[in-house]
Formats: sequence, structure tokens, C-alpha cells
Amino acid sequence: MKYLKTPLVIFVLLVIWQTAVILFKIPEYILPTPVSALEHLFLPQPDADYNWVMHIKATLLEIVLAFAVTSVAGISIAILLAWSDAIRRASMPLFVFINSLPIIAVAPLLLLWSGYGLKTNIIIAFLISFFPVVINTGTGLASIEEELLDLVKYLHGTKLQVFMKLRIPNSLPFIFTGLKICSTMCVVGAIVGEFIASDRGLGYIIINSQYTMDSPPIYAGLMLVSLFGVALFGLVSLAERLCIPWARPAGQEL
Repeated sequence: MKYLKTPLVIFVLLVIWQTAVILFKIPEYILPTPVSALEHLFLPQPDADYNWVMHIKATLLEIVLAFAVTSVAGISIAILLAWSDAIRRASMPLFVFINSLPIIAVAPLLLLWSGYGLKTNIIIAFLISFFPVVINTGTGLASIEEELLDLVKYLHGTKLQVFMKLRIPNSLPFIFTGLKICSTMCVVGAIVGEFIASDRGLGYIIINSQYTMDSPPIYAGLMLVSLFGVALFGLVSLAERLCIPWARPAGQEL
């Protein structure tokens, strides 16, 4: 029953949305009904007959690739920073500076350097989402009890053994926390990239529909984007439960 709670809540919200629009006679250009938004996904539309399959595939590809690149790069950077104090002291201010840059301001430069398309969108998504992965992974790698480190040193363990046997296993809950944040931020980054540097994808549909004041495709795109974010977050949560079941709260079922 607990697995039906989220779909049930979504269904109730959609019913309330549909009823409110009809009851208060809200104009479609302000707030279309969910039925009207979903019709744009499944039925040909005379106003804007988008190739939804092509745009959905483009956005999904960007999200998946951005998440994979960000996960691997973010975890690798965190391990490198934890491995060397000198590298961490030299690099961390740079990462903070990059993370502080407004992506909207940097995007024109990325567009000049990389052009329109997949690569630029992945770079934008990476810049938006990599920092939580680095910070959370770094926190996990550093959160080791001093007694354990002293014991390993007493047993003449190497630095590599400390990382493989202690730091990395200990950091897994922190890594998955960073990946959960990354899963939603990659979706945001991909859509932002499509706003700026793409001629396809759900972000392209949303921004193009804004220019023509065609609200139903905007809401349809937003519903799909939210669904992708929830799905990716759920997959990361599932991987967390499978990989580190000992980290689950007491009494929580798999």
C-alpha cells in the first residue's frame, strides 16, 4: 500500500487541478487543464505539433549522460582532494569559485566555445550539479574515527589500503546523498542548457511555447521533466538500498 501513496497523491492533485480550472473558468493561456496538457503529448495539435518522441529522447540522453559524467568526475575529484592535502588547499577555492558563477552568465561563453548541442548542455548540467557530489563525498572520506586510523597505522597499512578498506566504504552513504542531489540538479542543468543552446529537447519546447504564449506544451514539458527527476532520484535511492543496506534506518524495509 505504501508504494501507492505517491501515485495516489499525484492523481488527487491532478483532479484538483482539473476541477479548479473548470470551476473558476481560468483561461488556457494562464493555466490549462492537465488533460489539455497531456493531449499535446498523445494527440496531433494544430497549434504546435511537436515531435515529442524526438525531444523526449534528446532530454533523456542529456540527463543520463550528464548524471554519469558528473557522478564519475565528482567522486574522482573528491577522492583526489582527500588523497592530497596540498591539492585540496590549492583546488578547493577554484571549485567554490566555479560553483559561485551564475550559469546564465557563463552560458554564452560555453556557447561560443562548444556551440549548440549535446556537449554544451552536458557541460552546463555538470557545472550546476558537480559541487554537491564533491562536497558530500569529501565529507564521507574525511569522516573516519581516529582510533581506526591509528589501528591501521599500527598494523602498517598503506595509504591505498586506508582508502580502499576504510575511507571509501565509510563514504558510501555520503556519496549516495550527493548523487541524490545530483540526480535532480542534472535535470535542471539539462533544461537550462536546452533553453540556451539547443534546438531540440523539452527545454526547447518550453522556451519556444513561451514565445508563442502556448501554455499547454509548457505544462506538458514541465510534467515530463518532473517525472524524469523523480524517476532518476528513485533509481539512485534504489541503488543505495541495494548497495548499502546497513545504512537504512532501523525498521525500514528493503
